[in-house]
Amino acid sequence: MAENGVSVTQKFEEAKEELNKQASKPADDDHDALESVLSHVGEMGRYQRLLFAAMLPFGLVFAFVYFVQMFVAATPQDHWCRVPELQHLDVELRKNLSIPGAFAGVELDRCSRFDRNWTEVALTLAPPDNATPVVPCAGREFLLGDIPYHTVVSERDWVCESAGFGPLAQAIFFAGSFVGGILFGWLADTYGRVPALVGSNLIGCVGGVASVFTTGLWDFAFCRFLVGMSYDSCFMMMYILVLEYVGPRHRTWVANMSIALYFGGGCLILPWLALWIGDWRRLLLVTSAPMLTVLFAPFLVPESARWLASKRRVNQAVKVLRRFERVNGTKIPQDVMDEFIVSSRQTRQTDESMLALCKSPQLRLMMTFLILVYMACAIVFDGLVRMSESLGLDFFITFTLTSATEIPSVTLLAIVLDRWGRQWLTCGPLATAGTLSLIAAFVPRGVPQVTLAIMARFCINMSYNAAIQWATELLPTGVRASGSSLVHVSGYVATVVSPFVVYSERYWRPLPLLTLGVIALLAAGLGALLPETNGRQMPQTIADGERLFAEHSICGKPEREDAEDKWVTSEEDKQDKLVT
Repeated sequence: MAENGVSVTQKFEEAKEELNKQASKPADDDHDALESVLSHVGEMGRYQRLLFAAMLPFGLVFAFVYFVQMFVAATPQDHWCRVPELQHLDVELRKNLSIPGAFAGVELDRCSRFDRNWTEVALTLAPPDNATPVVPCAGREFLLGDIPYHTVVSERDWVCESAGFGPLAQAIFFAGSFVGGILFGWLADTYGRVPALVGSNLIGCVGGVASVFTTGLWDFAFCRFLVGMSYDSCFMMMYILVLEYVGPRHRTWVANMSIALYFGGGCLILPWLALWIGDWRRLLLVTSAPMLTVLFAPFLVPESARWLASKRRVNQAVKVLRRFERVNGTKIPQDVMDEFIVSSRQTRQTDESMLALCKSPQLRLMMTFLILVYMACAIVFDGLVRMSESLGLDFFITFTLTSATEIPSVTLLAIVLDRWGRQWLTCGPLATAGTLSLIAAFVPRGVPQVTLAIMARFCINMSYNAAIQWATELLPTGVRASGSSLVHVSGYVATVVSPFVVYSERYWRPLPLLTLGVIALLAAGLGALLPETNGRQMPQTIADGERLFAEHSICGKPEREDAEDKWVTSEEDKQDKLVT
């Protein structure tokens, strides 16, 4: 009986092992076959280097789309009511005669003027008395000092009672980002990365050029909505596509140096481009023009072989891989290619959609943590950028100094990310940025506060970029574009909130930096619960993603161990019954 019992146990173990192999084969074989093909193509060959260079215009556009409205809709701080009858007089004299507070030497009332007989005042130059009534402005004049060119705000008088028009247009821009992120993410996972890249850039170009011909608020806001639809798919589709072609050893520096050099370069160029052009309409035309380079993308940029394989479009995937062979001067062994073709043509019985991801408890929890961490990075990053005007230095200089941290911080990130890992370099700098923000809240304005803000921006740049790459590596291929878009859309929601965080300074001066600091520290704690992806292959299927979360995260391990204990116990019970 013991002999029979051992025989049954052995057969049971063999059957179990075979079943596990069959269950994992559709997901893992497809993934391993593709990785094998890409390793023979070359992890960073000539074609991959060309693709890295091709990211340049999209990286510049990424920066221009995000920040150009700050320079298009900047508000000159020195403005007051315009009185046509006094325009022949000296600036200070006409302010003293017409504007409450000017003659008395107190704070200037920028939204009101005295109600006087201006023809008589122009002749007598009589100063106003305390009993002179005050009325709202009928028009305004702007002293173009801090902002040395007319913007849409100064041209259309969006100050005082209309001061909310600029922030409203910015909020509508981010509403467009929300819609565009979902739309182009779905488009990328349904029809391909290249169509989504082309579509997002073209709609952004149309919106940017059309903004030049607007005359009021709502037509301008609608055009900014169109531009918002292109952010950040105008770059991220190219970013995802290139990352899917480079080997794991090169993924980190490609991901981060593309942002450091191209996005960071765009941030440094933009303020001085705005000063040099000196006209908000021409600035929009110049910053929208690079989007047209996307018309060459279908001829130069290959569709993702990973995406093609996941959609069972094997012949097209093979054509793309053969093109890599020719350009890189490499050769894929025929048996490796045959294995890839066979595994790719197997009928997948699993659902590889965002709905399937949301149905998975592990991936749903992972996405929740990832979204919260990314939202925190976005709100801290955007909040520090928007505080450039209120830290006590010139707007253009402060923007340049904070933006200058992008290149060294992300370069440092590229050097150490594969050594220290995604988790440490997202959560560590995020916690440091939060601590610096808390300290900055209670130091004097000017150089001390700007210094701490620059240091915090340096850290949040590292966290933000590490989080972008982390999200790309955590999500399975079938939902990588739409999942990344969903994560980025959450960032847009956060950036809608950041202007209100900055505005809270009117109630208590330290409040904005305190808020940013607390958010950063809480998010750093959540990030510690996500799995590390350093040195691991990107998941190809939902099952791969679940396995990654279960095996390499704090939240996944206990659940997995409990499940294994229950499974072992149930199998022991079965074996006891069989032996009996």
